[in-house]
Amino acid sequence: MVFEKESLINICQLSKTYYSERGDVEAVKEISLTICKGEFISLVGPSGCGKSTLLLILAGLIEPTDGFITIDGNQVNRPQTNMGIVFQDPLLLDWRDVLNNVLLQIEVRKLQRLNYEKRAYDLLGRAGLKGFEKKHPYELSGGMKQRVSICRALVHDPSIILMDEPFGALDALTRDQMNIDLQYLWHGSGRTIIFVTHSISEAVFLSDRVVVMNPRPTSIEEILNIELPRPRKLEMRESTEFGKYIQRIRELFFKSGVLQNKE
Repeated sequence: MVFEKESLINICQLSKTYYSERGDVEAVKEISLTICKGEFISLVGPSGCGKSTLLLILAGLIEPTDGFITIDGNQVNRPQTNMGIVFQDPLLLDWRDVLNNVLLQIEVRKLQRLNYEKRAYDLLGRAGLKGFEKKHPYELSGGMKQRVSICRALVHDPSIILMDEPFGALDALTRDQMNIDLQYLWHGSGRTIIFVTHSISEAVFLSDRVVVMNPRPTSIEEILNIELPRPRKLEMRESTEFGKYIQRIRELFFKSGVLQNKE
């Protein structure tokens, strides 16, 4: 779909170079992108192309070398508090049960726990974890742990969620279910999600737009509007329309040398 909503994030000519005695590494080069409120954006590209670096700059955790980012008109120059972040590793604390892992976000932010307990229970229920609130991480499957991590990122009700390959370590069936669950948690919430993945199919299934990145130093090769109806079901991946998006992204990766046929 083509978004006509209010812009939320503006990335303007953003570049990042890591300097060291062993040689400089240009990770991101002159990226410009506007993201709207409530939009689901996926960044897809080869390993090491700078996708994670872009997320860290968005979060205000590292500074760009050139260019800038604004969120709601305010330039990002410090760690952002209106965001939730989900990594590939759930990063749960084994000595805390599920509920208290989710509420760790509230404690760190020094918010009133009693004001967020009901929300934590509600999120866990929506994520399919009702009845697991008192279980510990070592009692959970990989997919369940990642659901807890997502609930932790959502519990303080952030307007923006950054997700860095959150399902990359999961088996194929669990990953499919997590795609459905994430769509359910996001749809209608009004939140903006920036999602990093290596999976072309995952990017197309989840996103309003897919940003195809070039090899390092990363730049934008093409942005695809995914005009598929929502809510999306897994069987949609077998459709001709879905296949056309997959084929186009693969063509772009062949063009940039990310994919190569062998003679």
